[in-house]
Amino acid sequence: MKKDHRKGMFMITPKRKTVLLHVFVFIHTLFLSGCWDRTEVNDLAIITAAGLDVTDDHQLELSVSIFVTNPSGGQKVGGMSSGDSGGAGLSIVRSAKGLTLADATSKLQQVLPRKVFWGQDEVFIFGERLARQGIAEPMEYLTRHPAPRERGNVFVSKGLAKDVLQLRPPIERSVAEVLREMAKSQTGLNITIKELAQMMAGKAHAAVIPWVEIRQTPDDSFPFINGSAIIQNGKMVGRLNNYTTRGVMWLRNEIRNATVTVSPKDAKGYVSLYLLRSHTELVPHIAGKKWSITVKIETQDDIIENTTDLDLMKPENIQYLDTVLKTDIDNRVVAALAEAQKKMNVDIFNFADAFYRKYPKEWKQAKDRWHEIYPKVEVRLETNPKVTRPGLTGKSLFKRDQR
Repeated sequence: MKKDHRKGMFMITPKRKTVLLHVFVFIHTLFLSGCWDRTEVNDLAIITAAGLDVTDDHQLELSVSIFVTNPSGGQKVGGMSSGDSGGAGLSIVRSAKGLTLADATSKLQQVLPRKVFWGQDEVFIFGERLARQGIAEPMEYLTRHPAPRERGNVFVSKGLAKDVLQLRPPIERSVAEVLREMAKSQTGLNITIKELAQMMAGKAHAAVIPWVEIRQTPDDSFPFINGSAIIQNGKMVGRLNNYTTRGVMWLRNEIRNATVTVSPKDAKGYVSLYLLRSHTELVPHIAGKKWSITVKIETQDDIIENTTDLDLMKPENIQYLDTVLKTDIDNRVVAALAEAQKKMNVDIFNFADAFYRKYPKEWKQAKDRWHEIYPKVEVRLETNPKVTRPGLTGKSLFKRDQR
């Protein structure tokens, strides 16, 4: 350091400043080095799917599919090997019983050498028996606790949820990936924990959840979505098949991917159309004591196959197919209304929320009588499908006579 005779102080030269800076950084690096609070992957029980069932002694059984890392590359876990090397792994199923889901989770931790980690859980399955008794209590844990993912997909299984988790699907790595990909394709319902909670807490206290079954084949068994389960006041009150569930999806504005095959009455064969986009709008009306709702459905579709003798280059034939497609959509919607509105009296279409938003005062006066009003609500359908393109070939290359 050089002494400043003008001020009686020492001055730090640029070179000396650089040296001191390096020393300062080095000392702080010593304090920051090391991961004293680290959590290694090998210390976690990574849950990828969870199943909830009710036992014969009325306890809640939590079954989880745990992804086990396999860093050594051929090591066996539970008598099974992944067959891969490197960072591959496999899934095993572990179960624990408790008075509540929180209790069962704590019991599960007691039988696992690793810390339970919910961060990768993408699938939650309620067994049929639990769903019929009520899912409100486990949903309380899943929505209140910060660990379970709100975006995890939820399902109701035929039989035990535990049986679904124990399947070894031939294509995907785990059952969780199979069900998640099926839900993401949106050919059926795609419901998350967050959406289920919103439906259960909505004005109608009703919800709809994808229904999962196990398909047995000579070579293997795998889960698949086959319709939907209907929830009222937290309990399963019935289920719908695939055809009717598609009508529910039209009403709930949840149709994203669909292929519709119709058979025109005046033509022998079939025409298949692929849905490009769709939009459903609910417009409620109250006139005196009469409650009604208009359902406006707009779709745009491409023709992807034509086995009829119709010449799809003719505008009148395209307009005719618009009418045929409208009839098909209306039939599905009417079937869904007949089951959910007339038979079960369960508002899974968000009609109550639509009336609440447009007529808050009237809704406040009538909300306690919604179970009486809902079955009598008149539903008017305004379906407007549009076939935008006939496909790549125009006239069929394989039909000689087309009209």
